[in-house]
Amino acid sequence: MNEIRKFIDTISPMNDSDWDFFSSKLQEVRLEKNTTILKIGEIENYLSFVSKGVIRLYIPKEESDLTFGFLFDNEFVTGYDSFLTQTPSEYQIETLTDTILWKISSKDLEEVYERTSNGNIIGRKMAENMFLIKSKRELALLSKTAEERYLDLFSDRPKLLKQIPLKYIASYIGVTPQALSRIRRRIT
Repeated sequence: MNEIRKFIDTISPMNDSDWDFFSSKLQEVRLEKNTTILKIGEIENYLSFVSKGVIRLYIPKEESDLTFGFLFDNEFVTGYDSFLTQTPSEYQIETLTDTILWKISSKDLEEVYERTSNGNIIGRKMAENMFLIKSKRELALLSKTAEERYLDLFSDRPKLLKQIPLKYIASYIGVTPQALSRIRRRIT
């Protein structure tokens, strides 16, 4: 739980009583590799902090999944649109490694926003960060080549190469696994 406190303190430090209240609402969850966290059609009721692990967001398809996000240690994971609107999710979330999460329910998070001095600031800054990540990805898909997207991915997140199957990376940058192999051959 210390990781969460350190992370939150980089956003907006919490005083000890607010931290005690917030941390009392967190539930630790340990998941094995390839565990589905959220399925299509389910409503997201939790915001989770990744203490350890790698997580993938994707749309399952018959031929190959469409991967559109990866999350790592010290990041938040949620089906955010479903979480906000309390409507069924249109995508799935799964673990790619053994994972430890600290999760808080929507109801408890609202209580944290109401009862702590800076809970709203932290929530707003996290939402802004998620927007910036999404915006950067959309712009890259529209304005960069697959090779540029691949290189950007590893300059931003170098540990991807070791922990994520290439078929998911290929899907994330918008190419087939064969095209990714060609890109990798060209740049090495």
